[in-house]
Formats: sequence, C-alpha cells, structure tokens
Amino acid sequence: MPSGSNEQAGSPAAAVEVEGLTRRYGEREALSDLGLTLVEGQTLVVFGPNGAGKTTLLRVLATLLRPHAGSVRVLGSALPAQAWAVRGRIGVLAHEPLLYRELTARENLRYHASLHGVHRERVDELLDALAMRDRAEEPLRTLSRGMVQRVAVARCVLHDPELLLLDEPYSNLDPAAVALVEPLIGGRAGIRPRTRVICSHDPGGGLADADVVLGLRGGRCQLLRAAGEVNSGDVAELYT
Repeated sequence: MPSGSNEQAGSPAAAVEVEGLTRRYGEREALSDLGLTLVEGQTLVVFGPNGAGKTTLLRVLATLLRPHAGSVRVLGSALPAQAWAVRGRIGVLAHEPLLYRELTARENLRYHASLHGVHRERVDELLDALAMRDRAEEPLRTLSRGMVQRVAVARCVLHDPELLLLDEPYSNLDPAAVALVEPLIGGRAGIRPRTRVICSHDPGGGLADADVVLGLRGGRCQLLRAAGEVNSGDVAELYT
C-alpha cells in the first residue's frame, strides 16, 4: 500500500482501513472490491468522473451507508458495528450543507455545538475566522451558496474532528473565501494534524494536497499510489 506499513514501533496508526469494500444500489455496484489504507495525518485525494463512486466511499466512511461486502475500519473502529464510537470524531463536508435553511448561521452552529458538547465561544471563533459575523443573524435561505458553504465548513470542524471527509470542499467559494476556509480544513489545522479524505475534480490542487491518490472509475480502483508517483496526465486518463 502507498501509505506504508505500521509494523515498526512508533509508526502512525491506520486511520482508515478498507478491504474488499463493495456497495451496491440495486443491481449496480457503486464500489467494487476496493482496498486501501490511510495512516493518521495523511491526506487521501479521490479522483474520478461523476458516478465513479467517490461520494459513496465518503458516505461509507462517514457511517451513513453500510457496506454490502468487505471490511471497513475508521479510527480503529469496525463499521458499521462500532459506528457510534467514531461519529463524534469525524467531520463531514458534503454536497448538501447539512444545515437548516430557516435557521440563522449562528443558530445552526449553536445547535451542532450542543450536539457535540462544544462551548458557544467556538461558534463565535469560527464565524470570525470565516468573516461571517456580520451575516450570522440571517436565515441561511437568504445567503449566497458561497456563504452557506462557509457555514458548512464551520459545522464540519466545529468539534475539532480527527478525520475530515470532504466532498469538493471549495465548491462555490471565490478566492477570498478559499483563503478563509483553507486554514480550517487544511491538513495541519486544528489541535492535531488532520487525516483527510477529499473528493476532487481538480488535478492541480488535489495533487498538491495529497499524500495518497485514489482514482475510481465505475466503482473500481484504477489508480492507488503515493502522490509523488502521480501526475495530472494520470488523473486525466480517469475521465477519458
């Protein structure tokens, strides 16, 4: 595996271990016999065309979907049997913001803070970091997509999760907003180095972020290498 072995004393533990993962929707296999290992602090970037299985992989790792075959361990816990043990240690940023449109940005974040036992000061800290303090009292339905994405990022990192699962995290963000978001979801953000799984269609930015690259097509692994062994041409082949 490109992530290396954990056999030597002092080596980082595996944050994600997948073996033979298969997930179906009816007769269609969204993921087929997938295997990979990601150690703590590493970033896995997943490339592939629409329908390749990227979002399905994130949803399995997030404990939102059950595998139909194979084994999955996240932060040392087997899924789905021990999903309860890892949900509070994962931050998920999906295509849907997982926020309430009729609530304000502050109300949404305070609600999620209460779920995680996080002090309200953390909400104010994140609103300031994302330059959202002036818009924090407005219902989400009145905000632009880019501003909603900022609030979704704040929700994702509110509880300082050990593992970030990010589906196109910079979607709808202008360059100024990207500069605000990056310190919160970057690999070195937070109290400890983040382990991250990022789905991307951006070869340049994705390869720059990655330690390990996974390429999917039709639910099958086409590419699994250390980032230094992959170039933009390798990624482009996934889309042809």
